[in-house]
Amino acid sequence: MKKENLIVKALEGEFLTEEEGVFLFTNVPTPELMAAGHFVRKKLHADNFVTWIIDRNINYTNVCNSGCQFCNFYVGKNSKNAYITTDEQYIEKINELYSLGGRQILLQGGHHPDLRIDFYTDLFRRLKGYFPDLKLHALGPPEIAHISRMEGISFKETLIQLMEAGLDSLPGAGAEILVDRVRSKISRNKCTADDWLNVMREAHQLRLPTSATMMLGHVETIEERFEHLVKLRQVQSEKPADAHGFISFIPWPFQDEDTQLQRMSKKKFHTPIDEYVRFIALSRLMLPNIPNLQASWLTVGKQAGQLCLHAGANDFGSIMIEENVVSVAGADHKFDAEGIQLAIKEAGYTPVLRNQKFEPVEMETA
Repeated sequence: MKKENLIVKALEGEFLTEEEGVFLFTNVPTPELMAAGHFVRKKLHADNFVTWIIDRNINYTNVCNSGCQFCNFYVGKNSKNAYITTDEQYIEKINELYSLGGRQILLQGGHHPDLRIDFYTDLFRRLKGYFPDLKLHALGPPEIAHISRMEGISFKETLIQLMEAGLDSLPGAGAEILVDRVRSKISRNKCTADDWLNVMREAHQLRLPTSATMMLGHVETIEERFEHLVKLRQVQSEKPADAHGFISFIPWPFQDEDTQLQRMSKKKFHTPIDEYVRFIALSRLMLPNIPNLQASWLTVGKQAGQLCLHAGANDFGSIMIEENVVSVAGADHKFDAEGIQLAIKEAGYTPVLRNQKFEPVEMETA
């Protein structure tokens, strides 16, 4: 392989193989990867805009029976700390979101063993009743698979019922690494890689916008990271022409503070900034059919996030009014609306507020 030939191939929008991606990751200096990633970003987004969003992550429960070794947010259903969020709490949190100009919630929780599909459909309808213009970016493939198993119905039927109740888009949560060798080690009770991908296939057939993620920097190999990318790209290539499919990809490094995986491994997991920036660039090269790439400032910080905007990323994500999962594992970076826009400007771009479909929106207040 010659790196020059592979970079030209990527710049022309051709699909790199898993092996070619690994070769570039291993053999090409960071500045060259950043330049290539930025070139592809400019082909996809010729303007000087970087998008961002105001939303709030609300957890409907902290009860989960999946037992993921990287998560110290969940509890068992009999724990004294177990909760299910009440309507009064939703209303208070969403009113605060509206006062800050947001109109979307990222609604996630765990695999609660007692919550059936009616819990979710009833909740969605109540929330839309309280806030008719609220957008629900909710659940994720593992939760869809969990609900489907409990109900004995297909992924498609589960999604249809949730969409009829008000689901607007499906987050790419629970992807971790889409390789079952890895999943068997860190999230053995969660859905398989194929189940995750098949939920997304069904969502795309239903024209439900989705996103995709990756949690990197734990027990996976470099090769498995690129296998994950190729699988996402394949699913995206199968979507109907009029479907959004995966509207964005968000890779972020594992936050290990006080997690079971850290305690069992007896080592510190850390993804160097250079490695993360390199992976952002290569994600942009590997995924020419996924339009938007987000830099995870929440986990890597402001300056690293700004670097990613020159390596292929075109989105800076959310101000994250509330985030309860990676924050309890060590991610403690914060932005308000003014701060995130300033960070984008400092990086040389014009900030544009967006919705989940990456459409520009005006700032609203309640």
